[in-house]
Amino acid sequence: MENPRKFGIVGKNISYSFSKKYFENKFKNLMLNNHSYEIFDLDDISKVDEIFKTADLAGLNVTIPYKEKVIPYLDELSDEAEKIGAVNCIVINDGIKKGFNTDVDGFEKTLLLHKKDHHQSALILGNGGAAKAVKYVLEKYGIPYVTVTRNGELNYTDLTAEIVNEHPLIIQCTPVGTFPNVDDCLDFPFDGITANHLIIDLIYNPSYTRFIKNAAEKGAKTANGFYMLEKQAEKNWEIWNFQKK
Repeated sequence: MENPRKFGIVGKNISYSFSKKYFENKFKNLMLNNHSYEIFDLDDISKVDEIFKTADLAGLNVTIPYKEKVIPYLDELSDEAEKIGAVNCIVINDGIKKGFNTDVDGFEKTLLLHKKDHHQSALILGNGGAAKAVKYVLEKYGIPYVTVTRNGELNYTDLTAEIVNEHPLIIQCTPVGTFPNVDDCLDFPFDGITANHLIIDLIYNPSYTRFIKNAAEKGAKTANGFYMLEKQAEKNWEIWNFQKK
């Protein structure tokens, strides 16, 4: 029998993790009885060094709020992760820890599934690790974007319905509205949204955030983060196995 292979996810307040259930189902379906997946809920990223000492650890997922903060603890980065400055997948081979960004793959597949020709200008809400992956994909397809943040050049106070109207593609990258705080919503001028808009909210739990519901009431096409999550998870699995020596 092969040596055990341990995997897990590093984040903060992540008891709701999709990844654990997803990969445990995968192990079961593939009859990989020597594979396991654990949640590593850390109150500080410095504790990841202890996680890396786990015997037979083969790979990790990384989620909010550590996608950027984990980078100094790694030995190598993929091209995408280096350009983006955020990591959500780590593979460990012979003690070498290499970071990847599979949010790119997940968001790209989501965008191409829903995007129409007129979705040629975007608003990105938030500037965390997920937003960085979104920017990378939009740049790849030549779609100009403006970022809205709490303290940035364009913030939610200055955001007007007119600005929203001029950007038919809107990607919600903040955790606002995530379970269990399902009634929370960004302060956003929904009156600027029309039936021409495509709203992608990267949150997957709940399936319909308050943000998505408000946008749908204006006739916009909406998508949540579940498809992106599935696709990035499959990319993680591919990396963990392809990179295995």
